[in-house]
Amino acid sequence: MKYLPLFFDLRAQHCLVVGGGVVALRKATMLDKAGATISVVAPDISDALKDLVAKGEGQILPQNYSVNCLEGMSLVIAATDELSVNEQVAAEAKAKLLPVNVVDNPDLCSFILPSIIDRSPIMIAVSSGGGSPVLTRLLRSRIETMIPAAYGQLAHFASGLRQRVKEGIDSESGRRRFWERVIEGPIAEKVLSGSIEQAHSMFNKALNEREQQLQGDVALIGAGPGDPDLLTFKALRFLQSADVVLYDRLVSDAIVSLARKDAEFINVGKARSNHTVPQGEINQLLVDYAKKGLRVVRLKGGDPFIFGRGGEEIELLAENNVAFQIVPGITAAAGCAAYSGIPLTHRDYAQSVRFVTGHLKNNSCDLPWQELVAPAQTVVFYMGLMGLQTICQQLIAHGRASSTPIALVQKGTTPEHKVLVSDLANMPTEVLLHSVKAPTLIIVGEVVSLHEKLQWFTTD
Repeated sequence: MKYLPLFFDLRAQHCLVVGGGVVALRKATMLDKAGATISVVAPDISDALKDLVAKGEGQILPQNYSVNCLEGMSLVIAATDELSVNEQVAAEAKAKLLPVNVVDNPDLCSFILPSIIDRSPIMIAVSSGGGSPVLTRLLRSRIETMIPAAYGQLAHFASGLRQRVKEGIDSESGRRRFWERVIEGPIAEKVLSGSIEQAHSMFNKALNEREQQLQGDVALIGAGPGDPDLLTFKALRFLQSADVVLYDRLVSDAIVSLARKDAEFINVGKARSNHTVPQGEINQLLVDYAKKGLRVVRLKGGDPFIFGRGGEEIELLAENNVAFQIVPGITAAAGCAAYSGIPLTHRDYAQSVRFVTGHLKNNSCDLPWQELVAPAQTVVFYMGLMGLQTICQQLIAHGRASSTPIALVQKGTTPEHKVLVSDLANMPTEVLLHSVKAPTLIIVGEVVSLHEKLQWFTTD
């Protein structure tokens, strides 16, 4: 380890910035956020830097740097564009045992200013030791997206209750388990969503019971169409705190693997006429696990409220007073169409889009076909591969032109993503020639004609 990460308390500490330009302003702004009292020395100092220092009741020294400027300082930053000045500052600061940073010159530094993710009082620092600032910024941006801004509020919430937990729970291990359940459970979710009063009420109840057992809860999560990168941040957070994960057949292994490694995993996947676990049993499992005080994730492909039976599952949760949340996912129609270069709506082709289940019982034609042949409309059929011939025939019979473009998207957004394009008259034959397999989404409408021009996602 070339550098030891440390966090300085600079509140009311005198810090010197040598330099008066844009870089000096950027470093002084960081010091100001940390509560430092800033002195700036340079022959020419920008107005913005002067305003920043004046606001913090610091000192402006419009002159060349000299060693006398170091008197009374706790920390020094050299941010000039003259190497000789920076070298002088570094040498003289080190001689006085003052921590010094020279911008863009790690060899002269005794400490490095990292990239910071600020979720005060939570602070996260990322540094490459000055070796790769671009990579550091990239890592910072990724971490920024993974940690909600409200985590600072969660830290304040927990900090204010530490003493009560210490007094209420005797053992260190008991306190640790209690805090894990609070921070990874529904109490934290209430804090993150801004429901502070409810969070306090739930916290008081949990602490007063002295059993360190919180009521379990269920998160009904849409996993999206397949690409793990399409998973939402909130979904990832729930997955990484789950005690139990019930997942469907269409959820990719890559997404399931994002869950906490010591969670219990239950495959409740359903294929056509082959249900691993009947729907009624799935609903009851959610209730039973939550009643045991566990955090339960129900992981479903696409979006749970679009042909995902999500409504059926949460009905039983509501009847049993089990807390639940819904985390929407990118539905297959949106994901598969986007990755296929097929806009579901387009001013020149379609002003509306309709999602329909194509899972026809016994090949019955019980769909509102007359509504599905409206002009300037895109129709997306979920689970329609088995009924493809019926779908094409009925659309033509009810007035849709036989030349209407149609696309089949197989395993959309995944490395096995494939698109087959034809028209209503010929697609049933094309399917036999190309051996298309489920899961496959069917898109009907003039927008399909844009696929060849707009396709961008390749799996080669």
